[in-house]
Amino acid sequence: MPKTQDYFAGKTIIITGAASGIGRATALIFAREGANVICADVNEAGARKTADDVNGAGSQALALKVDVTSRAEVNDMVSRALAAFGSVQFLFNSAGAAIRRAKFLEIDDALMEKTFALNVNGTLYAMQAVLPHMLANKHGVIVNMASMAHRRGGPGSSVHYAAAKGAVVSMTMGVAREYATQGIRALSISPGPIKTPFQDAAGSSPELVKRFMDDIPMGRFGAPEEIGELVLFMCSDACSFMTADTVYVNGGGGWR
Repeated sequence: MPKTQDYFAGKTIIITGAASGIGRATALIFAREGANVICADVNEAGARKTADDVNGAGSQALALKVDVTSRAEVNDMVSRALAAFGSVQFLFNSAGAAIRRAKFLEIDDALMEKTFALNVNGTLYAMQAVLPHMLANKHGVIVNMASMAHRRGGPGSSVHYAAAKGAVVSMTMGVAREYATQGIRALSISPGPIKTPFQDAAGSSPELVKRFMDDIPMGRFGAPEEIGELVLFMCSDACSFMTADTVYVNGGGGWR
């Protein structure tokens, strides 16, 4: 929570991957705090549903169909956000996925390229699109979605995804340190298993899900809202000295 009451009221956040899972949960949490929310997702119907729920909570939302692997679409997303609300204080790059599970020798060029396009390029494009505006205002917070996978390496199922999320962690650190004196903070979040549509989309087998669960001392997956509340804290004025780090949220597990 922020130190200042109504800190988020009237401020604007762009959220990619806002149609479901962590992105959607975060949008509703920022709506609760009175923020304007840009709900961006390649799933247009899902983005509109999230935006409708943000509006229903009493905040203002703009739903945009955006493929984050397209620099042109991401640039247009930021332009439309500025046209709608005048300024953008926060960016949460939540869009990302492993595309599909694969053993290391099964990772082909197409899978590697698609994984990096979504997770790395999408994050790069959004940061490059919004940073000039944030720098002009001498204020901005960027939160990027990483993963515990970058610490484990993803053996046996997702080396391609772990590599992409490792790139996100490094890129976040670099941006944070480059612009630390110019009012910009950048952080990443490295969750363990979270109960979202991600597991189904990536084709996680019941055996793999059980292995994840067995490694979590708390005995459960995280909830999307638990990540969303962390995004809210990171963007708030309660942690103004916090930048360049990745924060692990994993129920005590996810290390093997």
